[in-house]
Amino acid sequence: MRVLMEPRHGARYEEIRALALATEAAGFDAFFRSDHLMGVDPADLTYRPTDCWTTLGGLARDTDRVRLGALVGAAMFRQPGILANIVASLDDMSGGRVELGLGTGWYEREHAAFGVPFPPRRERFDRLEEQLAVITGLWRAGFGDEAGFSFPGQHYRVEANRTPPRPTQDPHPPIIIGGSGPRRTPAIAARHADEFNGALVTGDRDGAQLRERFAVFARACEAIGRDPATARRSAVLPVACGATAAETRHRAAVMGSELMRSTAATGSPAEVTDRIGALADAGADTVYLHIYDIHDLDHIALLGAEVLPHVAGEKERTAR
Repeated sequence: MRVLMEPRHGARYEEIRALALATEAAGFDAFFRSDHLMGVDPADLTYRPTDCWTTLGGLARDTDRVRLGALVGAAMFRQPGILANIVASLDDMSGGRVELGLGTGWYEREHAAFGVPFPPRRERFDRLEEQLAVITGLWRAGFGDEAGFSFPGQHYRVEANRTPPRPTQDPHPPIIIGGSGPRRTPAIAARHADEFNGALVTGDRDGAQLRERFAVFARACEAIGRDPATARRSAVLPVACGATAAETRHRAAVMGSELMRSTAATGSPAEVTDRIGALADAGADTVYLHIYDIHDLDHIALLGAEVLPHVAGEKERTAR
């Protein structure tokens, strides 16, 4: 099982580090963070932005076991060749524990606030496809190949790179792609992803919507001759777990919005365990527990002690 951090008001590195270390100590498999420079509420002047990959670089040295990554990175934030090098560097720093989550990005106001272009959706998807081709092409390119790696794209061009970045993992760090789109997202994931993330599904208590997203992804794989079973399937679950009713209410109150609270697994460890089981029944083999109050380390300890043992041993429900 994995922990996904999304602080409501941003965070300093020491705060992120403390949560990552608590995640590792509690027995979770991975620590992921969001790739945002602004909170969901653009009027929140208390938000403190930190760069996703910079902080993950620190965690690569400060943690020992947990896998690290972004769920998911905003594609327009970084040029693909530079991102390929960043992730490969972190893979080396962590001893092969890094994963790349990448999407089109959705938060237009955030892009404008930091001077990042935000083209129309169709172009963002076109750019994402080219970015993935560049990133994986560089990672797979032979070092010292006289011809080098080139990519003549519409939006990105690479010319004869004979010294590409070399990640530690073979053939390269796992790639995570996800979302709710019915066509391009699953098609891109079928071509490039080691993990398809069904994203946050609102009001889906019985798992029907998540199951359908996984089915669409499976059909996209089959359309290009790929076995859908070669990719992990993951889901995101906001969580507010408490040993008492008062603890649960407090943890639910700090979530980002009423939408998150309506979707969250809220209640006792047994109730949270049941919600994870429902996601597994819908086809998820990996679950990200979405945490908002990053200072509440007791929440992580409770989940590790009272939820994780009941799901970790079951049929790959939360295998990574």
